[in-house]
Amino acid sequence: MNLDLAFIAEALLKLLPAVPTTLLLTAVSAFCGLAAGSVLALLRFFSVPVLGRLAAGWVTVIRGTPMLTHLLLLYVGLPLLIDSVAGQLGSSWTSARIPMIAFAMLSFSITASAYGSEVIRSGLLAVSRGQMEAALSVGMTVPQALRRIVFPQALAASVPNLTNFVIGMLHASTLAFVVSVVDINAQAEIVASTNWKYFEAFLAAAVLFWAMTLVLERIGAVLEKRVSRYHRGGVA
Repeated sequence: MNLDLAFIAEALLKLLPAVPTTLLLTAVSAFCGLAAGSVLALLRFFSVPVLGRLAAGWVTVIRGTPMLTHLLLLYVGLPLLIDSVAGQLGSSWTSARIPMIAFAMLSFSITASAYGSEVIRSGLLAVSRGQMEAALSVGMTVPQALRRIVFPQALAASVPNLTNFVIGMLHASTLAFVVSVVDINAQAEIVASTNWKYFEAFLAAAVLFWAMTLVLERIGAVLEKRVSRYHRGGVA
């Protein structure tokens, strides 16, 4: 097999327009997943009656089922639900107006909420409960103690896992092509379809993902250095 280096370079340039879509999918799903995951983690951390068990059940179910399954269930089921509700309300609005990327974002965010919850929860468990008790003893409210004492230290302890979490969501974003979202991998297939050079096209896609992963790893390393003081018990 002769490797066409010139086509790899050409494919790299043609894949660049799809990078923003991949980054948008990653950013939205990671942010929403961590936001929802933080709530789930707190419910479990404080053993909130009923809600804590529901949160644990949610995490177990989502982590126990494939990400692709979540995407397909939403892609097939949600439009049916939306169209049914719209029909009962007498609305002419249909699910066809919803862009495919919205289904991918919602599905990825749901998956990310479970994995993000475990990342945040592990960080919370790394903080001594005495920290919370000490904060409450000096007159802080629970929200104040969480915001100023517990969460900064929990996030500091979670930086390596958070970095891996975001990288994982970046790589998982390639599943979006299943619902016709043109991300980097889908664009690679389009580029290769003109001359059947799929190996070179997907190799170019791999190079792009590798480069983005290196950037995320570097950002994670910088953040880890900046927040390492929390591991020594210091609080800003």
